[in-house]
Amino acid sequence: MKIYKYTKEFGKQITQFDSNFTMTQIVKMDNHTHIGCMHLEENGHVGNHQAVTPQLLLIINGEGFVKGNENMFKKVCAGDAVFWDKGEWHETISDNGLTAFVIESENLSSSLLSHLI
Repeated sequence: MKIYKYTKEFGKQITQFDSNFTMTQIVKMDNHTHIGCMHLEENGHVGNHQAVTPQLLLIINGEGFVKGNENMFKKVCAGDAVFWDKGEWHETISDNGLTAFVIESENLSSSLLSHLI
């Protein structure tokens, strides 16, 4: 057995696209699948950019606002999952902070998700 940490202390500060958050890589697979843990502090921001691959954001703590191509922010909180298609412009912000798992993979499909809100 091996135990790993994915807390923000082990992450990398991201500033691309005028962003302000920390991403801790959890695993990078050979088939171009990336799984990481994103830490947005108070007033954290993932700047507006296009998704390189389909992307799933799983909020595990806190709350914030997300937007996609419809260009309107929607509130999200722990227990919510957000899916963006490849090429979709998207942005995430948080006033009080949030923690989320991020999964990026060409193999992701929104048809696999249920309980759409």
